[in-house]
Amino acid sequence: MVILVLNCGSSSIKYQVIEMSEGADSLLAKGLVERIGLENGVLTHKPTGKEPVKTVTDIPDHTVGIDLIIKAITHPESGVVKTLEEIDAVGHRVVHGGEQFKESALIDKAVMDMVEGCVDLAPLHIPANLKGIYAIEKLLPGVPQVANFDTAFHQTMPAKAFLYGIPRRYYDEYRVRAYGFHGTSHRYVAEQAAKMVGLDINNSKIVTCHIGNGGSVTAVLNGKSVDTSMGLTPVDGLMMGTRCGSIDPGVLNFIHTKEGKSMEEIWNLINKESGVYGLSGGHSSDMRDIQAGALAGNEVVAVAEEAYFYRIRKFIGSYAAAMGGIDLVVFTGGVGENGPEMREYVCKDLEFMGIEFDADANRGVKGQDKVLSKPESKVKVVVMGTNEELVIATDTYNIVSKLNK
Repeated sequence: MVILVLNCGSSSIKYQVIEMSEGADSLLAKGLVERIGLENGVLTHKPTGKEPVKTVTDIPDHTVGIDLIIKAITHPESGVVKTLEEIDAVGHRVVHGGEQFKESALIDKAVMDMVEGCVDLAPLHIPANLKGIYAIEKLLPGVPQVANFDTAFHQTMPAKAFLYGIPRRYYDEYRVRAYGFHGTSHRYVAEQAAKMVGLDINNSKIVTCHIGNGGSVTAVLNGKSVDTSMGLTPVDGLMMGTRCGSIDPGVLNFIHTKEGKSMEEIWNLINKESGVYGLSGGHSSDMRDIQAGALAGNEVVAVAEEAYFYRIRKFIGSYAAAMGGIDLVVFTGGVGENGPEMREYVCKDLEFMGIEFDADANRGVKGQDKVLSKPESKVKVVVMGTNEELVIATDTYNIVSKLNK
């Protein structure tokens, strides 16, 4: 079964074409559409075993972007399928599924209505996800589509973890609660890292750290998410590239009082002007630049870097308390996979928790799956590449296969 996986953002589309069969998968192509709605849009198409192809053209909307993807994957020379009829299904990343979706779902009118009902919960993301679904309906009518929800994995969290300490009516009336994100990534790396170290996922205490420009930490108890650092929105939890993370709400009222900022301005401040970018004095939101600045002796940047690392360590400790211990810590995401300095800072001095970190094994490790704890370590530490697209393709395959039986 050939599956097209789409991850639609507000001005970009990531995609993969994966051939799935029972117990096996093969990546045929992957790529990225950028600058949708702007001049000089870009499609970068990378077919497996062939040279990458880059196309620069105006891409006014998602339908045009997906049309470019379809032309790229069916191109006589750089394509990976001969005709559109070879595409058996399409899997979509959908950022928010509210409380309605605890797993991936075949997209029909009822599902679409429920997804549209989640727009208020993710106004920046859901409209883009919907555009991708509508575009496929137009370009590939009749091809089954499946939605994979970032929030689904976290729907196993108990009420004690997801409820906020505000009047109950806000949950009862508006479903104001912590939902968590990056669920597909947390689910994948927990399962794969457990296999790597010989741990039974169904009898385990795992902390997964998805660390990138956006980041979150999840407590995975016996294969289920029981707590996670992001909340109603992705701004909660860790300090991130431009997001502040957990903050005393009184700070926002103080800023409003002092500077008269509107709610919209404050929302922009904590989402786009904060995090390591804001704390470093606007040096950068990219941890590679932050690290370089710290090494160059910029004290303000060095403090921002340490604050970023420190919060990751705190969440690991809190989830050890929540689960009564840890068997495995997993690092993934752009910084998690490529930041040996971050991993060493976070794991050092955690011997009291049973972590014997191997600094030599960690040194220089970027973009590879590896055990980073010493053989005698009671708690294993692993760095692992995430593969959300493969999870989406697998769920799509499993759901669509049932339709054909």
